[in-house]
Amino acid sequence: MTWSEEAWAECNSVFTEITKLPFLHELMDGSLPNEKFLFYLRQDAFYLAEYGKILAAIAARLDQKEWREAFLGFSGDTVAVEQALHQFYLKDQLVDAEPTPTNLLYTGHMWRQLAAHSTEEALASVLPCFWVYKEVGDFILANQAKGENPYQSWIDTYGGDEFAKAVAKALFICDKYAEKCTPAQRERMTAAFKLAFKMEWMFWQSAYEQEQWRV
Repeated sequence: MTWSEEAWAECNSVFTEITKLPFLHELMDGSLPNEKFLFYLRQDAFYLAEYGKILAAIAARLDQKEWREAFLGFSGDTVAVEQALHQFYLKDQLVDAEPTPTNLLYTGHMWRQLAAHSTEEALASVLPCFWVYKEVGDFILANQAKGENPYQSWIDTYGGDEFAKAVAKALFICDKYAEKCTPAQRERMTAAFKLAFKMEWMFWQSAYEQEQWRV
């Protein structure tokens, strides 16, 4: 098994819980309240702004030109997807918002891997955002009923072939780095991956609950 296959296997139970989230089931059938979806999109904007910077910083560390270009492409695509989806759904709505505790916890985890740990651990920490979204997109496309869905543009973005190609490239790069790691280094990669994977669950659940700061 590749490192990524082993890491995903350790997170199977978390992914099962992700597929049970009411946010995703209501998104799938189009019944998700609009205010919950817009809350999610606004939080996603904060998240993706940081994620794009982290991807670009990882690109600068990679030791092959093709891989650097891939991660710079991922960074640019993150901004483009954010702008397209948010323009489509949010349009010109101006709302006073700030990142939630869950949002800051997640982006802080990735920044910490980048700043204080190895390139391999930084790669592992950003991988769940790619991979989980792709698997969730596929899950929704495979299980949703036919008919009008106000969230179909979002679903199609993450369940499409182009996004799958980007995920495959990210997995390949992570696995190539893992091949050169000691068992202890691979364990640290897996730990960074697993924590980010759990935060994928937390992010959607916090959007469904419209999480607020308590003080």
